[in-house]
Amino acid sequence: MKRLITLNVNGKSYEVAIESRQSLLQVLREELHLTGSKEGCSEGECGSCTVILDGKTVDSCLIFGLEAEGCQITTIEGLSSNGLLHPVQQAFIEHGGAQCGFCTPGMILAAKALLEQTPNPSEEEIRWGLSGNLCRCTGYVKIVAAVQAAAQQC
Repeated sequence: MKRLITLNVNGKSYEVAIESRQSLLQVLREELHLTGSKEGCSEGECGSCTVILDGKTVDSCLIFGLEAEGCQITTIEGLSSNGLLHPVQQAFIEHGGAQCGFCTPGMILAAKALLEQTPNPSEEEIRWGLSGNLCRCTGYVKIVAAVQAAAQQC
Protein backbone atom coordinates (compact mmCIF):
# COMPACT_ATOMS: atom_id res chain seq x y z
CA MET A 1 0.00 0.00 0.00
CA LYS A 2 1.37 3.40 -0.98
CA ARG A 3 1.26 6.57 1.06
CA LEU A 4 1.21 10.10 -0.33
CA ILE A 5 3.95 12.32 1.11
CA THR A 6 5.56 15.64 0.28
CA LEU A 7 9.32 15.86 -0.08
CA ASN A 8 11.38 19.03 -0.39
CA VAL A 9 14.23 18.19 -2.75
CA ASN A 10 16.66 20.78 -4.07
CA GLY A 11 14.31 23.58 -3.06
CA LYS A 12 11.29 22.11 -4.83
CA SER A 13 8.27 20.44 -3.29
CA TYR A 14 7.25 17.04 -4.66
CA GLU A 15 4.11 15.11 -3.81
CA VAL A 16 4.84 11.44 -4.30
CA ALA A 17 3.12 8.15 -3.50
CA ILE A 18 5.60 5.70 -2.00
CA GLU A 19 5.62 2.38 -0.22
CA SER A 20 6.46 2.46 3.47
CA ARG A 21 9.64 0.41 3.08
CA GLN A 22 10.99 2.31 0.08
CA SER A 23 14.39 3.87 0.79
CA LEU A 24 14.98 7.53 0.16
CA LEU A 25 17.45 6.48 -2.53
CA GLN A 26 14.75 4.47 -4.30
CA VAL A 27 12.30 7.36 -4.05
CA LEU A 28 14.84 9.82 -5.48
CA ARG A 29 15.88 7.56 -8.35
CA GLU A 30 12.67 5.72 -9.21
CA GLU A 31 9.91 8.18 -8.34
CA LEU A 32 11.56 11.58 -8.82
CA HIS A 33 14.02 10.47 -11.54
CA LEU A 34 16.95 12.14 -9.79
CA THR A 35 19.60 9.58 -10.66
CA GLY A 36 22.71 11.40 -9.48
CA SER A 37 22.74 9.48 -6.21
CA LYS A 38 24.03 5.99 -6.92
CA GLU A 39 23.22 2.63 -5.39
CA GLY A 40 26.50 1.01 -4.47
CA CYS A 41 26.49 -1.32 -1.48
CA SER A 42 22.94 -0.75 -0.12
CA GLU A 43 24.47 -1.06 3.36
CA GLY A 44 25.69 2.47 4.10
CA GLU A 45 29.33 1.54 3.60
CA CYS A 46 30.32 3.20 0.31
CA GLY A 47 28.71 6.67 0.31
CA SER A 48 27.62 6.53 -3.33
CA CYS A 49 24.07 7.38 -2.28
CA THR A 50 25.05 10.35 -0.10
CA VAL A 51 22.59 13.26 0.07
CA ILE A 52 22.38 16.22 2.41
CA LEU A 53 19.38 15.98 4.73
CA ASP A 54 18.72 19.05 6.86
CA GLY A 55 22.36 20.10 6.51
CA LYS A 56 23.94 16.73 7.31
CA THR A 57 25.20 14.03 4.99
CA VAL A 58 23.30 10.75 5.10
CA ASP A 59 23.36 7.51 3.19
CA SER A 60 20.02 7.63 1.41
CA CYS A 61 19.99 3.83 1.07
CA LEU A 62 19.57 3.55 4.86
CA ILE A 63 16.71 6.03 5.31
CA PHE A 64 13.11 5.35 4.46
CA GLY A 65 11.53 7.90 2.16
CA LEU A 66 8.84 8.41 4.80
CA GLU A 67 11.50 9.59 7.27
CA ALA A 68 12.52 12.40 4.93
CA GLU A 69 9.09 14.03 4.84
CA GLY A 70 9.37 17.59 6.12
CA CYS A 71 13.15 17.65 5.71
CA GLN A 72 15.28 19.68 3.30
CA ILE A 73 17.00 17.26 0.91
CA THR A 74 19.87 18.26 -1.37
CA THR A 75 21.08 15.93 -4.11
CA ILE A 76 23.89 16.46 -6.59
CA GLU A 77 21.31 17.79 -9.05
CA GLY A 78 20.59 20.67 -6.68
CA LEU A 79 24.11 22.08 -6.41
CA SER A 80 24.45 23.97 -9.67
CA SER A 81 22.70 27.31 -9.92
CA ASN A 82 21.71 29.29 -13.00
CA GLY A 83 23.76 26.97 -15.19
CA LEU A 84 26.90 27.42 -13.09
CA LEU A 85 28.55 24.58 -11.23
CA HIS A 86 29.01 24.80 -7.48
CA PRO A 87 32.67 25.57 -6.59
CA VAL A 88 33.15 22.00 -5.31
CA GLN A 89 31.87 20.56 -8.59
CA GLN A 90 34.14 22.89 -10.57
CA ALA A 91 37.15 21.99 -8.41
CA PHE A 92 36.55 18.27 -8.96
CA ILE A 93 36.67 18.88 -12.71
CA GLU A 94 39.73 21.13 -12.60
CA HIS A 95 41.74 18.88 -10.27
CA GLY A 96 40.78 15.48 -11.70
CA GLY A 97 38.81 14.47 -8.63
CA ALA A 98 36.57 12.20 -10.68
CA GLN A 99 37.55 9.20 -12.74
CA CYS A 100 34.72 6.77 -13.37
CA GLY A 101 32.31 9.17 -11.65
CA PHE A 102 30.37 6.62 -9.63
CA CYS A 103 31.45 7.97 -6.24
CA THR A 104 31.65 11.59 -7.38
CA PRO A 105 28.15 12.81 -6.43
CA GLY A 106 28.54 11.48 -2.89
CA MET A 107 32.09 12.83 -2.59
CA ILE A 108 31.00 16.27 -3.79
CA LEU A 109 28.07 16.42 -1.36
CA ALA A 110 30.28 15.26 1.52
CA ALA A 111 32.84 17.92 0.58
CA LYS A 112 30.16 20.61 0.38
CA ALA A 113 28.84 19.69 3.83
CA LEU A 114 32.38 19.64 5.24
CA LEU A 115 33.20 23.08 3.83
CA GLU A 116 30.01 24.54 5.27
CA GLN A 117 31.07 23.41 8.75
CA THR A 118 34.83 23.81 8.35
CA PRO A 119 35.58 26.51 5.76
CA ASN A 120 39.36 26.01 5.75
CA PRO A 121 39.95 22.34 6.59
CA SER A 122 43.32 20.70 6.96
CA GLU A 123 44.15 17.66 4.83
CA GLU A 124 43.38 15.45 7.82
CA GLU A 125 39.98 17.13 8.29
CA ILE A 126 39.21 16.66 4.60
CA ARG A 127 40.10 12.98 4.73
CA TRP A 128 37.96 12.58 7.87
CA GLY A 129 35.07 14.49 6.27
CA LEU A 130 35.14 12.21 3.22
CA SER A 131 35.77 9.01 5.19
CA GLY A 132 32.28 7.61 4.61
CA ASN A 133 32.76 7.74 0.84
CA LEU A 134 34.77 5.11 -0.98
CA CYS A 135 36.47 5.61 -4.33
CA ARG A 136 37.73 2.57 -6.15
CA CYS A 137 39.56 4.46 -8.93
CA THR A 138 41.72 7.11 -7.28
CA GLY A 139 44.20 7.28 -4.45
CA TYR A 140 42.17 10.20 -3.04
CA VAL A 141 45.05 12.63 -3.72
CA LYS A 142 43.17 14.47 -6.48
CA ILE A 143 39.95 14.40 -4.50
CA VAL A 144 41.66 16.01 -1.50
CA ALA A 145 43.29 18.58 -3.81
CA ALA A 146 39.87 19.39 -5.28
CA VAL A 147 38.39 19.97 -1.83
CA GLN A 148 41.36 22.15 -0.85
CA ALA A 149 40.86 24.24 -4.00
CA ALA A 150 37.11 24.48 -3.42
CA ALA A 151 37.76 25.74 0.10
CA GLN A 152 39.47 28.76 -1.45
CA GLN A 153 36.40 29.44 -3.63
CA CYS A 154 33.56 28.89 -1.14
